[in-house]
Amino acid sequence: MRAFFAVDLPTDLADRIAEVQGTLRSADGLRFTDPEQAHVTLEFLGDVPAGSDGEGNGNGEGNGGGTGDEEDDDHEIEAVIEAGREAVRKANVEPFTASIRGLGAFPSTEYIRVVWAGVGDGAAELTRLQAVIESRTTDLGYEPDDHEFTPHVTLARMDDARGKELVQETIRNAEADIGTFTVEAVRLKRSRLTESGPVYETIESFPLSS
Repeated sequence: MRAFFAVDLPTDLADRIAEVQGTLRSADGLRFTDPEQAHVTLEFLGDVPAGSDGEGNGNGEGNGGGTGDEEDDDHEIEAVIEAGREAVRKANVEPFTASIRGLGAFPSTEYIRVVWAGVGDGAAELTRLQAVIESRTTDLGYEPDDHEFTPHVTLARMDDARGKELVQETIRNAEADIGTFTVEAVRLKRSRLTESGPVYETIESFPLSS
């Protein structure tokens, strides 16, 4: 399964995310994300062996009763869960307020692959969490990101450049103040592809220090 660590946005910000996406709807070549599944990715792991039931049980134990390969897979996902738990504990970040505002693009506004909304308040705390999570998952053999971490919420992906100029203009001029929310946990999530697009499911949740 494809897995990643993230902070989920509350669903009560979905309408405002959709409104901001609406300012980009006239731009050809964009695929929009689901506002109901908005999140800030902290660390993308890629493929993680899923184990015999597709997810961990959160208690650090394998499921048992499976083949040797299944038991190895169970051990792997449990190791990732434990790494997430240890990382959040080590980061020692208390629940905090994050604000989502401003627009940008990766890798740049000249060559656009991703259009995103940025993080204002809370960026330092998210960066701290990301750094410790990446350190722990790198110890498990997962590749670290090859670019500096920029906390963001992905709004759309650009498949071709037909709408590039409109996107650039929107990034420059739109007032994208999506809102604020309280971050209380980091989640390990899996991405499951469906005919209507990816669905993100929580494997394990790690509450912040309090």
